[in-house]
Amino acid sequence: MSEIDARKAGAFRVGGDIEVARLGFGAMRITGKGIWGEPADRAGALATLRRLPELGVNFIDTADSYGPDVSEILIREALHPYPGMLVATKGGLLRTGPDRWPPCGRPDYLRQQALMSLRHLGVERIDLWQLHRIDPAVPRQEQFEAIKALQDEGLVRHLGLSEVSVKEIEAASKIFTVATVQNRYNLVDRTSEAVLDHCEAKGIGFIPWYPLAAGSLARSGTILDETARRHGASPGQIALAFVLRRSPVMLPIPGTSNVAHLEQNVAAAGIALSDEEFGALDAEGRKAFSQGG
Repeated sequence: MSEIDARKAGAFRVGGDIEVARLGFGAMRITGKGIWGEPADRAGALATLRRLPELGVNFIDTADSYGPDVSEILIREALHPYPGMLVATKGGLLRTGPDRWPPCGRPDYLRQQALMSLRHLGVERIDLWQLHRIDPAVPRQEQFEAIKALQDEGLVRHLGLSEVSVKEIEAASKIFTVATVQNRYNLVDRTSEAVLDHCEAKGIGFIPWYPLAAGSLARSGTILDETARRHGASPGQIALAFVLRRSPVMLPIPGTSNVAHLEQNVAAAGIALSDEEFGALDAEGRKAFSQGG
């Protein structure tokens, strides 16, 4: 392995059969402001994507709504046909403008978006397709059955959910096997702690989005800062190392459109926190969460 290598974080089998390095890449930030349109530095975004396999990153998470379409199209330009990589995408949100994301779970829309993702990514089957949000305006069973139909047709291999509760995971599990769950989670945001525990018990991959948020612990002189200094790392790298250590089903996907920042993120895979360090960070993170960050 190279000095910076995502594989140092260990591996996880998505759906029980697709092995990926546990430190992945989130492709939301390779688009324009407001996650709308082309990136300001298109060449830089492509260079960042092309650097991924060189760093051992073989799990990319995107969505049809990033751009919209822009992220998927850039991923195809940079990395198609994705040898040894799992490119996951999501559907179920409308884009009505920059930073606007209303849910849309109509079965015909979900099918349309999956078909568009197939075209934009240049594949005949999406290895992991995730419902970006459960639309409260559409019966959830209709949404679950619609995406199960995509799997039955062979258009997608594995199915996942995003921003869901344990009860919603259990309801979906009656219709299809849930391979992954993508919820917001980081050192100081423990809202999904019960969901993470459920995923670990069931062998479901847990993809924490916004894994680098550190809230008040990002200030200098905190335990995060002190731990980073001991390891010769940045506080952000320690926050990532913490998330990786928290559970063997954890698949963090920090995103960036900058090669140097990407390399810094991936270097976190090589940081081994001691039991004492992890326990202290965990306690401080839970305390900060209980106090509102």
